[in-house]
Amino acid sequence: MNIRTPDELAKLRTTGREALLTAHTRVMVGMATCGLASGAQKLYDALQAQATAQELDLSILPTGCRGACYLEPLVDIVLPGQARVTYARLAADDVAGLLAATTAGGVYAERAIGWSPAEPFLLDDADVPYGSAESAMTGATPSLASLPFFRNQLPIAMRNCGFIDPTSIDEYIAKGGYAAAAKALTTMEPERIIAEIKASGLRGRGGGGFPTGRKWETARKAHGEPRYVICNADEGDPGAYMDRSIIEGDPHSIIEGMIIGAYAIGAHQGYLYVREEYPLAVERLRLALRQAAAYGLLGTDLFGTGFDFTLQINRGAGAFVCGESTALMASLEGRVGEPRAKYIHTVESGLWGKPSCLNNVETWNNVPAIIQRGADWFAGIGTEGSKGTKVFSLVGKVNNVGLVEVPMGITLRQVIEDIGGGVPDGKKLKAVQTGGPSGGCIPEEHLDLPVDYESLSRIGSMMGSGGMIVMDESTCMVDVARYFLAFLKDESCGKCVPCREGTARMLDVLTGICEGRGQLGDLDLLRDLAAVMTDGALCALGTSAANPVLTTLAHFADEYRAHIEEHRCPAKVCRALITYTVLPDQCTGCGACARACPSQAITGKAKEAHVIDPGACTRCGLCMESCRFAAIEVR
Repeated sequence: MNIRTPDELAKLRTTGREALLTAHTRVMVGMATCGLASGAQKLYDALQAQATAQELDLSILPTGCRGACYLEPLVDIVLPGQARVTYARLAADDVAGLLAATTAGGVYAERAIGWSPAEPFLLDDADVPYGSAESAMTGATPSLASLPFFRNQLPIAMRNCGFIDPTSIDEYIAKGGYAAAAKALTTMEPERIIAEIKASGLRGRGGGGFPTGRKWETARKAHGEPRYVICNADEGDPGAYMDRSIIEGDPHSIIEGMIIGAYAIGAHQGYLYVREEYPLAVERLRLALRQAAAYGLLGTDLFGTGFDFTLQINRGAGAFVCGESTALMASLEGRVGEPRAKYIHTVESGLWGKPSCLNNVETWNNVPAIIQRGADWFAGIGTEGSKGTKVFSLVGKVNNVGLVEVPMGITLRQVIEDIGGGVPDGKKLKAVQTGGPSGGCIPEEHLDLPVDYESLSRIGSMMGSGGMIVMDESTCMVDVARYFLAFLKDESCGKCVPCREGTARMLDVLTGICEGRGQLGDLDLLRDLAAVMTDGALCALGTSAANPVLTTLAHFADEYRAHIEEHRCPAKVCRALITYTVLPDQCTGCGACARACPSQAITGKAKEAHVIDPGACTRCGLCMESCRFAAIEVR
């Protein structure tokens, strides 16, 4: 099939919608990386086997991540004319009951968590895919929109994730896919597209937050041919997986966004630079590229306009610094991934010295929605300076781990406590780290801070690509700063002295503090090193590397002083500053701790209180893990 006109696309969309809304029941299994890690493949195979054995009239299909990773494996049963029922934490043992309830037209109550409308989410006539509080469903199953995790979310970037089969271009088209590209190429001049993106207020979602429309405008006006568009999918922040999940669940949205961007700036070639460790994302992108080319949506004369555009995938080599635009382009050219000075802008002289427009996955993914719904719609969401929504990976010490997409301006407290369900085990929230390894640690007293570019920057953190790591009272903030500096030191390309030497020296100082060798003068030294790195480093990795240290020094100075002056780790994390002690009144002499100890530091007779030799103890904590009587204490 070769789609040559918008009318042909519209006909295919109508046919696809009819297929999605027939009386045929669809079973959608969440098979993104998070689902597969939780056993989704076994569940999918069991569903296929039993449906075949029972000759059931069902379509069993893969889908992407809904964001609720803590509930995986997830399955949606789409009952035509009724509702989409979502089931969580399913296992192969649940398959028989699930299929029996489904074929009877009912709900498998043991695993059902909520329902939403069966009608697929469409960009041109719906705002959220979770629906209202009204449905044909009755009984005890609540509306998915009423659940805390989903209630305050507004999926735009993740509008299709978990709702379509990501391996099917027909399903993407049925939900309005490529309509924005058709509209842009056939009814809009490039300058009008750029004006629409500027009016929307879309800013780069990869970390810098630069206005997307301004970047496109500069690239279009820059001298030089050819021009290039690039998607940065080299997601390397610890705990971040937003881009991976969008690619796995909705690959065509990125392709469509790049088609529009390429037409707007006058580019005919694009590159998708994808992290090496994302095999499933690459697999689904490759399939999507083949499908788009087969439908005439990539290649020559798109929509009969004479516009040509092709895309290819390049694999990142695993270097965190290649998330930086100039280092990424150097890598694309086959050179070592090192950044260059910023006085030459990549939109004027980027890939092979030509004008190049680089945006990340989430930025490109937002473009079709803006073109289809209009700039005013997107600009009406968020804050004055931060428009639209942002996807965050909510991880760490939080009950509801997963991806959340929320309007800009929502508070950290709403994200962590309302959507995330708060801190587990009754512990107290201590801090949240935003913006990846170069972000800052924000203490609990600032949880009512709005999540937008300006507010996070003012407190010493950043939006970054969207990592959000929650920490509880058992977290040592000095050790957290040490951890992030160790990561950044290893990932520094070493090209510039401030970053290469600064991260190494700062890590040495933090390690000394954690090991009980710190001095009060070290705190001033850390601040001096931070100033030099911030002013002198070549790229954002170096200029922002000190953020974890500066924010922990600002908000948790008492922990640094306890490590230095009292040789004590208040969180009882730093091994050199803690001791393990047996509580005689609680020890039964069972010997479990002695058997678990790798250094034979625990002695004692059977049924008598044991003793730990502090000189031989390696502070590994295995004794505490093995004790069933809470008889071992950390001091």
